[in-house]
Amino acid sequence: MSVIVKNLTKIYGTQRAVDHVSFEAKPGEVLGFLGPNGAGKTTTMKIVTCFIPQTDGEVRVCGYDVAKDTMAVRQQIGYLPEHNPLYNDLYVKEYLGFVARLHGLRNTRQRVDELIQMTGLEREQGKIIGALSKGYRQRVGLAQAMLHDPQVLILDEPTSGLDPNQLAEIRNLIKQLGRQKTVIFSTHIMQEVQALCDRVVIINRGKIVADDSIETLQNRIKGATIITVEFAEKTDKKLLSGISGVQQVKDLGKNRWQLIAPATTDIRSGISAFAAKHQLTLLEMRKETSSVEDVFHQLTADQ
Repeated sequence: MSVIVKNLTKIYGTQRAVDHVSFEAKPGEVLGFLGPNGAGKTTTMKIVTCFIPQTDGEVRVCGYDVAKDTMAVRQQIGYLPEHNPLYNDLYVKEYLGFVARLHGLRNTRQRVDELIQMTGLEREQGKIIGALSKGYRQRVGLAQAMLHDPQVLILDEPTSGLDPNQLAEIRNLIKQLGRQKTVIFSTHIMQEVQALCDRVVIINRGKIVADDSIETLQNRIKGATIITVEFAEKTDKKLLSGISGVQQVKDLGKNRWQLIAPATTDIRSGISAFAAKHQLTLLEMRKETSSVEDVFHQLTADQ
């Protein structure tokens, strides 16, 4: 395992910011680490990256203990914090060269050129960082996090400030990195979570409330089964209400309907039989799934 967190606890005075948190992040996966403001998310990430010490518990990164092997851990981690700290008076290429030398890298110029190309900074490399847009500043932060080719990448709000084109490019880059490295990805944009993450850990009030795949989390929402259907021909609401298990029918217009049944009931075979019986052409039948945003709201509703 690249990152192993066991019973991690952090106490500030009388406040327990992180309360016996345990999770693992494996190589070759993008782990979404989510939580509302004040849930303990950033505190956990700062402990993993050796910025602050834990009160209790154990954290290992690539086999190294964050409390005992601080320098070794930092060599394994690339970190992009939420508030991206950069030297605004340096040029982009100058800054990346400076960071590369801090890491003691050989072939500094070649590695800097590789990261500039990888993060799409070719046109901006001759500019002063302070003159860059927020999106390009994020790219510079991502480039510095990857310069020393770390095994673990911890990215806190990495897509903040990006326009749609930049967003697609950085999303693809993170996906590619996730195939080779361990990526812990934190964001408030739930669409990004669904697009990028293989697994999601949700923390609330210092405790882990969910740790599972996207698909499994979506199925955790208790409620109704919702099926959207579209027929080529007109049909009657009363007839649709007669399908076994259907509790409610909503007319969406243009021969499209939403059929609602209990959460444990699958009415799709009944819809197919209904269409055949009444000689209707079934153009669409789609089971609506809960989004990650729905899951997040339900699991952190007490906030």
